[in-house]
This record gives sequence, C-alpha cells and structure tokens, in this order.
Amino acid sequence: MKDRLVVIGNGMASLRFLERLTERAPGLYDVTVVGAEPQAAYNRVLLSSLLGGEVDEAGCAFRGLDWYEGHGIRLITGAPVTQIDRENGLVMVSETHVLPFDKLVLAVGSVPIRLPKPGMDLPGVLTFRDLADVSAIRKAAVEHARAIVIGGGLLGLEAAVGLARLGVDTTLLHVMDRLMERQLDHAAAGLVKRAMEARGVHVLLKADTAAIEGDGRVERLVLADGTVLPADLVVMSVGVRPNIALAQGAGIETARGIKVDDRMQSSDPRIFALGECAEHRGQVYGLVEPAYEQAEALSRHLVGEEAAYTGTSLATSLKVSGLPVFSAGAIEAPEGSETILMSDPGLGLYRKLIVADDRLLGAVFVGDIAEQGWCKELIRTGAAIGGHRDDLMFGRQASSPLAPQPLAA
Repeated sequence: MKDRLVVIGNGMASLRFLERLTERAPGLYDVTVVGAEPQAAYNRVLLSSLLGGEVDEAGCAFRGLDWYEGHGIRLITGAPVTQIDRENGLVMVSETHVLPFDKLVLAVGSVPIRLPKPGMDLPGVLTFRDLADVSAIRKAAVEHARAIVIGGGLLGLEAAVGLARLGVDTTLLHVMDRLMERQLDHAAAGLVKRAMEARGVHVLLKADTAAIEGDGRVERLVLADGTVLPADLVVMSVGVRPNIALAQGAGIETARGIKVDDRMQSSDPRIFALGECAEHRGQVYGLVEPAYEQAEALSRHLVGEEAAYTGTSLATSLKVSGLPVFSAGAIEAPEGSETILMSDPGLGLYRKLIVADDRLLGAVFVGDIAEQGWCKELIRTGAAIGGHRDDLMFGRQASSPLAPQPLAA
C-alpha cells in the first residue's frame, strides 16, 4: 500500500514540489493537496500585471485541473485546513473532510501584516496578496478614486504601479527615507522613485501612518505629522509573516516560521515545511527562488535521494515601472572593501559593485542588469573576480565612455 502524502497549501512552492516529485517518482505516493483559495496554484508574481490589466486571470494560471488528475493527485480547493491531529495522523479540512496521512507537507505561505493603528479594519482598507485581493482592489478603484498604498517594498511598489495603470490617483507612503531600503542604496532607490513618479505615482517618504479615518468606510489617512490625505481606498503592503498557526496548534516547533532542517523536516519527522512558512537555519524567505530550491530538495528527499537545502543567496531582480533593477549581497560597503561606481541619472543607469580581496560582496544595478546572473554566481561562490572588473561593470560585450570610479569605503 502506498504512503499517503498530504500537502497543505496549493501555491507556487507546493506546485513546484509536486511537479518535481511526480517527475522523479510518478505514483510513489497517494497524494492529496488541499488549498484554501478556490483556484489551483497560480503565479503570484503576475498579480500587479493582473491588477493593471496587462494579463487576465487565465494568464496567471500554471496547471489545469487535468494536470493534477493526470498525475493521480487529488486536489481540494476553497477548503482551509482547520487542524492537524498528529497523534492519529489526520488533517481536518473545514467541516467536510478528514484526511489520513503518513507524511505531511506544510506549504501554507504567509499572511499579510496590518499596521496596529486605528481604522485598519474600515471597509476600503485592503491587502495585496492574492487573486481575491486584486479583485477587491479593482472593484474599489473606480474612476476618480483616490488610492493610498502603504509600504515601499516590492509588493507596495507593484500595487501602486498597478493602480496607476488603472488611471487611479495613487499615492505611495513609505516610513523609511528611501524605497526598497533592504535591497537598494540611496542612489538606486532615487532612480526607482523617479520611475514611479513618471508613471503618475506620488511618493511620500518618511511618512508614518497614524490612523485611517472615515464614517463607515475609508475617507482619509492621517500621518504622524498631522498631514491629512483624502482616500477612497487604502492598500496595506507593509510585509508578511509566516503562517504558523496550524503548526503551533499541532505542537510543531516554531519560531518566526515553522522550524525545519536541511531536509525541510520539522520537529515531527513525518511533517515537512517549505516556502514562506518555513524557517531554515534562522532564516525566513519571502521569495520564490528559495521556495523552489526547497521544493527541489524536499522532492529528492521524499523519493529516497540524498538531498540537503543549505540556504539561498538572496538576490532581487525585477522591473519597477519598466525600469530593470537587480540587487544581491551587500548594498553598502563594509570596512576594508572597495566600491566601484558608475552612474548616469539622465539615462537612468546605475551600477555599483562592492569588492574585497578580489571577491564580489555585493552588486546593485538599475537600468541595465545584463550581468546579474554572473554577479549572483560570483557572490554565491566567492570566486575570484580576476581581470573581470570592467566586464562586470560594463558588460562582457559592451564598451562605454564612462569609467568606473573607485571610492574609498
């Protein structure tokens, strides 16, 4: 009799895991997947494009229901799991199903954070996380609506650009002194801000939200300095936290996320976690690439291969308002390192390399990110740069009249 494998969550990490598992060992497990959302897994990376009308829902889909059926996978959608009974090896799904398991994978993602400020529960205050959020935002973003997006990280920027594309008067608030401060230095963030403003998004930095007010629904947002901004719609994008409630309820060890080892195994040897809900070596990742690497390692482990996930060297690569941006490793130079800089604000070009002992410690590129793969690999492996400084700065095929300027760290 086959082992019963239950996967809770049907997002991008879950689907990648199922794809790899069925490629490696089709039919090895009796597989059931339970997703809280009514749809099968879709591409969350495209949510801002969906919001802005560049793609439709069908364009966000990954696999049709026939794929699950063809691989012998039972898929239950629109059904949140309410409890894990570890003692009896059971998963309770809503009021309708009880699923026995021999092995269990938690791929339950994360939940959006709402600021603990007055008025956050008013109608018209929305998050930007899934298809239902996009639908709610589009419904609220009627002609002449005034929208405020709180949060200058990647998702906040994407939500603001999507709203601006709909022709909505959009203001982006960020409490820090620059956008995407975890990935970008001041100069790169300045170029991104300019690109956002060129798309019609008003950007307010050092803007601390004090409260949202309104009679029965959102009417205005008040900043800590007393500034009052009229608003018909507020989109909250101030980060996420790993969804650990189910694991905690079952007595599985958690910290910020569900604690896992290099095989993605939790404190219960039958139960595994991957993606945004997992905490590996003290690190929680909110990005697709680590989730895919974890899915790869777990699928190998569950078919009996030697596999270990040792962590992901984080890098950010995206387009903000059509402006390519890449960041990896250190964004500010540590002591004893050297910064190599090329900047042409007029062309929207910026390149910064941080080097020490002939090793690349970090890179920030805006406008032209052609060498991103190479930089990422050099940072990850710690390989010597050798005579490739110019190639990294200007591109292996490129020649430029601009010369890099070494700056003292």
